[in-house]
Amino acid sequence: MNTIYKVFKWASGEEDTFLPCWHFFFSPSCKMETENETICSSSSSSGGSREYKVVMLGAGGVGKSAMTMQFISHRFPDYHDPTIEDAYKTQVRIDDEAAYLDILDTAGQAEFTAMRDQYMRGGEGFIICYSITDRQSFQEAAEFKELIYKVRHTYDIPLVLVGNKIDLEQFRQVSTEEGLSLAREYTCAFFETSAALRFYIDDVFHGLVREIRKKESSLSLMEKKLKRKDSLWRKLKGSLKKKRENMT
Repeated sequence: MNTIYKVFKWASGEEDTFLPCWHFFFSPSCKMETENETICSSSSSSGGSREYKVVMLGAGGVGKSAMTMQFISHRFPDYHDPTIEDAYKTQVRIDDEAAYLDILDTAGQAEFTAMRDQYMRGGEGFIICYSITDRQSFQEAAEFKELIYKVRHTYDIPLVLVGNKIDLEQFRQVSTEEGLSLAREYTCAFFETSAALRFYIDDVFHGLVREIRKKESSLSLMEKKLKRKDSLWRKLKGSLKKKRENMT
């Protein structure tokens, strides 16, 4: 039986305070959505592109490495080799703007949890992964935002939540609704993907870069407002000083 997917968009009514949440799931009544094209480069130089430090988080065996390899080289590993820590780099164009992604694929095994603080401090954005066939991995995914908060002391961190392995729908243990609910709690984008079939892999990484850019744009606007306020304050103080001088 052919597997067909449909994409829906979910968002709250307050776009300024709640990020959009996308979800992908099986539907027998609609056609396949086409994936965004990713332009990869093996160059070791970013060529002046903005570099984005991306961290993959999730339990062991959920497909973090497979997702990364499919994004970088359109290749799916033939077997599962538990990751300790791998780094990948690639250059892509997202919304007609060059982006140089430095991706850290982290260990999901419990014996490597002591390393988490280090890469949580350095990451600009995080892809939190679980397998839809493994409820325990979903429960672990639900804990990662708090772990990031303990290190960064802020919830304002770009995140994407991913339920991988939708090609194994017959073994599903985590419903799409549960994934959506967690994404709403996280106020982040949500995707269900297949690393094996390369479904919606590009969308995950592109979506995270967009969230990082959105945050930077917001911070830049805030800094400009603060500078204007500071400038007005300085002018006000200058005017008061002149008045005092004129009165003496």
